[in-house]
Amino acid sequence: MSIVHGTHIYRFGEFTLDAANRQLLNGNQRLDLNSRYFDALVLLVREQGRLVDKDRFFEEVWDDVVVSDSALTQCIKEIRRQLEDDVAKPRFIETVPRHGYRFIAEVAIIARNEPPEAHASSSEDAVPPSPTAEGSSTLSSALASALAGAGGGAMAGVLGGLLYGLGLAQSSPDPQIGNTSVLLVLIALSGFVGVVGGFGVGAGIAAAEYAAGGRAAWRMVGAVLGGLLVGGSVKLLGVDAFNLLLGQTPAGITGGVEGAARGLAVGLGAHLGGGFEAPSRWRPVVAAAATGAVAGVLIAVSGGHLLGGSLDLLAQSFSDSRITLDAFGRYFGEVRFGRTTQIVLAGIEGLIFAGCVVGAFVASRTARRTAVIDR
Repeated sequence: MSIVHGTHIYRFGEFTLDAANRQLLNGNQRLDLNSRYFDALVLLVREQGRLVDKDRFFEEVWDDVVVSDSALTQCIKEIRRQLEDDVAKPRFIETVPRHGYRFIAEVAIIARNEPPEAHASSSEDAVPPSPTAEGSSTLSSALASALAGAGGGAMAGVLGGLLYGLGLAQSSPDPQIGNTSVLLVLIALSGFVGVVGGFGVGAGIAAAEYAAGGRAAWRMVGAVLGGLLVGGSVKLLGVDAFNLLLGQTPAGITGGVEGAARGLAVGLGAHLGGGFEAPSRWRPVVAAAATGAVAGVLIAVSGGHLLGGSLDLLAQSFSDSRITLDAFGRYFGEVRFGRTTQIVLAGIEGLIFAGCVVGAFVASRTARRTAVIDR
């Protein structure tokens, strides 16, 4: 008995699974799976995110013959080989010891053909996949990834703005400047920087996925390039704006290198946590937050600057500036905003940014996966 229901065409990573035409494609290359193994893969993909126990495989894939557990083990091994999946760090098939298997990658339905009953029995009548539908779905996923990055960056920006806004409010020497005004200005500034940075990283990841599938290495490359490009562009615009309005600009404000480092923290942290489609939603977020904190510390130690360091540079560049972050220094045993304070706050900034961006990605992928399953 074939378990193929309907005529769904599924897309996961760089692979396309055409259930009706019984084809598994890696890009344009057709992969060979025998009939039983193909049915097992369809069952896993169709039940994406849900545990498929051993008995169900035996009932639906080997319904007409009695086989041992070793047959199922060999089946999964061959499917993993075709998908280039690593059992130690799975992208697609997760083993649930003593119970069964779960398909963990994001799955999208990229096209639907008419039911096979509406056609003659000849395989020549089968409707081929729709390139337009596939491209539309992929572009839609890319856009969703870019927007997820922007949303995560916005969240990080708001949190960073609250952090520095409170510090500036406590340190402000001018009583005429209200605490609320300081908070709003810093939230707006930090929020803008966060949105732009998050969008750059998200767009880089989306471009990498669109071009090369869901491979972790390409995601990291895309995140780094996106962060580098956006960070460098924002710095150039900022330098030009300061020169135009004030006739000078502080040297060393955050830019492309810092953006690339934060992009790498997002991509590497998500990978170490099992990817955006990991069964545990918090694992990639926690891993990314930790990686982001390390990246922030390394940026500050190597002489780079994130938002806190850039604000301090602004204060030092303009003698009549009302900006001072000295209140933070007192928490770390320093008289003013010294090196130790800058390093600690850079670590906190990195933690917030990477954690929020990856959290937004995980939430977006989970929502889209749930929508596909519910169809």
